[in-house]
Amino acid sequence: MIDRRSFIGASAAMAALPAWGAAPRHRGNGAFPKGFLWGASTAGHQIEGNNVGSDSWFLEHLKPTAYEEPSGDAANSFHLWPLDMDIAKNMGLNAYRFSLEWPRIEPEPGLFSIAMLDHYKRMIEGCRARGLTPIVTFNHFTAPRWFSAKGGWTNGEAPQLFARFCDRAARHLANGIGYALTLNEPNILRVLKSLELPPHIFEGQRAMLAEAARRSLTPKFVAMNVANMEDVDAMQALLIAGHKAGRAAIKAARGDLPVGVSLAMFDDQAAGPNSQLEAKRAEMYGDWLHAARGDDFMGVQNYERMVWTEKGRLPAPPGAKVNYLDNEVYPPSLEGAVRYAYSQAKLPILVTEHGVGTTDDRIRAELIPAALNGLKKAMDEGVRVAGYCHWSLIDNFEWIFGYRVKFGLHSFDPVTFKRVPKPSAAVYAAIARRNSL
Repeated sequence: MIDRRSFIGASAAMAALPAWGAAPRHRGNGAFPKGFLWGASTAGHQIEGNNVGSDSWFLEHLKPTAYEEPSGDAANSFHLWPLDMDIAKNMGLNAYRFSLEWPRIEPEPGLFSIAMLDHYKRMIEGCRARGLTPIVTFNHFTAPRWFSAKGGWTNGEAPQLFARFCDRAARHLANGIGYALTLNEPNILRVLKSLELPPHIFEGQRAMLAEAARRSLTPKFVAMNVANMEDVDAMQALLIAGHKAGRAAIKAARGDLPVGVSLAMFDDQAAGPNSQLEAKRAEMYGDWLHAARGDDFMGVQNYERMVWTEKGRLPAPPGAKVNYLDNEVYPPSLEGAVRYAYSQAKLPILVTEHGVGTTDDRIRAELIPAALNGLKKAMDEGVRVAGYCHWSLIDNFEWIFGYRVKFGLHSFDPVTFKRVPKPSAAVYAAIARRNSL
């Protein structure tokens, strides 16, 4: 479903692209350390398809719903995961990040599917057979519908319910995993709250959650990445407790398995007097950076920078390249975010996501080497970085935006599911193969 001719074509197109003028080449040695992880990231619900027991699937099909379209078959990766791993291997990557789908593994409270656990075990073994280190996220946003109908992460029992899932999954799967992440971006709602988005953005979401609660015959329906802003602070305390309980459960199954959590992080910068910078950092990351200090590593997920004045964030400067949200595409943001995370958490960093949502693949192809240039500079100056995973291997279901937003190094046909490399895939593959800029 992907052939050598397509990849050669992408390579030729890549050669014609201009370099990013605003990012001078780091003058140090361009070679990355031996064993550096070069990966691509995915998430179960976003590419597997037909995740019918999940809270997201339920929300996607409500009326009213905040989702532009339902996830449907997605990229059919529940069945085509060997193809996706072959693509990663053929790019010269040595790591692949994917997630377990909790709704598939525990479709009813306390009922665990051996068949689904075996499915993810085959995926872990498939990574190993291809020379890919499996980076496994135990929960990438989606939860069983029954969990969110109990109030999700506003329910005081949530940390114990999550730990029970982590215990059962880890006892079945941990032996083959390379790196484990408990939760994906558990600070995402805190980030959205700190950005002080216009209230109307959340009105449709509120109506959807109210309908979900009514349909579920429950007082409150809350998803990890879909909640009303008044619940965010209470959720954070329980998510931190859940991370720690999940980490302990995974460690109990295999003590030498590196376990961490991934955070959504900007490259936050100050502009002018009395900048909100430090207050915003504390609000978005502070408690999580403290909680992560008991981990083995920390996952950093960076896409943008934020420039904070005393009144709030600045818009993209005139003439800047922008992403699908009209926010600035700024290559040094990866370096800035990683430096800050390392300075605060005092842990090795694994870049678990980095990329850009755009239909113009030239922007992605230019961004990758420019951002990696800054990452290498930080590493040369003492920042410990274990690896880099680009988001994403293929275009995927981008939550409320559906399939309109493109993050993939490859596109796919929604009928045949054929994967087609973009020029950016060749750019990234060349760097990974030579382990050097």
